[in-house]
Amino acid sequence: MKTPRVELKASAKLSGQENFMRRQKLQKLYIFWCRILLFVGFIALWQMAADLGWIDKFYFSSPAAIAALFWHDIKDMSLLSHIGITLLESGVSFLLILVFSVLFATFFWFYPSFGKMMEPFLIVLNSLPKSALAPLIIVWLGTGSRTIILCGMSVGIFGCILNLYQAFAQTDPERLKLIETLGGTKLQAFTKVVFPGNVPTFISLSKVNIGLALVGVIIGEFLAGRRGLGYLIIYGSQVFS
Repeated sequence: MKTPRVELKASAKLSGQENFMRRQKLQKLYIFWCRILLFVGFIALWQMAADLGWIDKFYFSSPAAIAALFWHDIKDMSLLSHIGITLLESGVSFLLILVFSVLFATFFWFYPSFGKMMEPFLIVLNSLPKSALAPLIIVWLGTGSRTIILCGMSVGIFGCILNLYQAFAQTDPERLKLIETLGGTKLQAFTKVVFPGNVPTFISLSKVNIGLALVGVIIGEFLAGRRGLGYLIIYGSQVFS
């Protein structure tokens, strides 16, 4: 049977937890509404500056003009078509980055001497400005979706291979030794320990590379595209629309 003192402590602890949860919820709501107010305030200030002539509408436009153009492009389906093309090319680039990164990182783990030999070359390729690679890819392959997808891959694939290979190489040696002691093969060590142990790393790299693939595709569309968001950006900068 609980004593009154024990019951009082339990009640105080529960009350403290409820107050903490309530404060956390209020803080999240406060941050959410502050973000909304900041965004609305920025849009309102931008529109007011354009209407009052504080900024030149020709160069800075205004939220109302952008919304009208957006609605016009949505109605005639042209914007949705360009968005769909860019997303498709980005998705293909992203999947190819993951597939080739896993294949190369796995090959380097099975043959560490070859991996160490290729590592400095991958570092150099990863450090190159990707906008400098795009013109070379266009010269080699011409214009078209194939070139744009390759541009999307070039932004993230080298870094993904390096990070995934280093994660594989840093797998706990004690676990690998245990597999070897029990008579397991290197393939079993990879499938049972190395890859499963690095799934969080793989997921983190995927989150990064999905954005990098989109950036690379838009860079490719800047230079070689006739459709897509990158093409629209270049077209809009030329005609100021």
